[in-house]
Amino acid sequence: MKTVLLAGGYGTRISEESATRPKPMVEIGGRPILWHIMEMYASHGYNDFVVACGYKSAYIKQYFSSVTQQLNNLSINLGTGVIETIGKHAPDWKVTLMDTGLNTMTGGRLRRLAPYLDSTFMVTYGDGVSNVDITKLVEFHKSHGKLATVTAVRPPARFGSLILDDSKVKCFSEKNPVSEGWINGGFFVLEPEVLDYISGDEVPFETDPLSNLSKDGQLMAYLHDGFWKCMDTLRDKVQLEQMWQKGDAPWMLR
Repeated sequence: MKTVLLAGGYGTRISEESATRPKPMVEIGGRPILWHIMEMYASHGYNDFVVACGYKSAYIKQYFSSVTQQLNNLSINLGTGVIETIGKHAPDWKVTLMDTGLNTMTGGRLRRLAPYLDSTFMVTYGDGVSNVDITKLVEFHKSHGKLATVTAVRPPARFGSLILDDSKVKCFSEKNPVSEGWINGGFFVLEPEVLDYISGDEVPFETDPLSNLSKDGQLMAYLHDGFWKCMDTLRDKVQLEQMWQKGDAPWMLR
């Protein structure tokens, strides 16, 4: 089963990093967050990836075209230019890198990949990590027979909440993600027919396509109460890096 990673956006909310590279290539623990997401899927046996590139796509292509040499020892014949790798330290992944347009929206990027998505496939964003059980997610999708499954997550609350009576604080509640309800956490499982809900490049997948799938009774939610975090801002990046450095990165098995 293929996994599509949406990695084409500008990442304007983390411009401190995305000015020089695509947001999915911002590093956590010395590896792009995109790599971390791939490792999540690969740990469940899914290692066939299609990366929907856009902004600074050459950066992503350069990274993956050279990663085998980066991770292995090399023997180089300077006379012939032949390079041989010594050892096998790179993961056994297939990574297809596709330009899907600089200004194409998320739905449009998926539609452009239609020729490669002729059976059940997975999709997620290239900037969010989680400890969602991919195996159980796929099992849930197969069990209900609908066209689409979205992983519903609890948003991490950024601030404590106050309940006021005039200027008197009646109640103070520290950060409580449960009170925030459920949101779209990515980690979709989709049938190819979902692509018919996308009319063109200008369509975000999160608007009409998901709304119409819901109206047609074709969208189900897999509820994930565990860890989930999107790297939207530099603050998020720093928090993820701190988790990694402390050995407390719930999304990784290492």
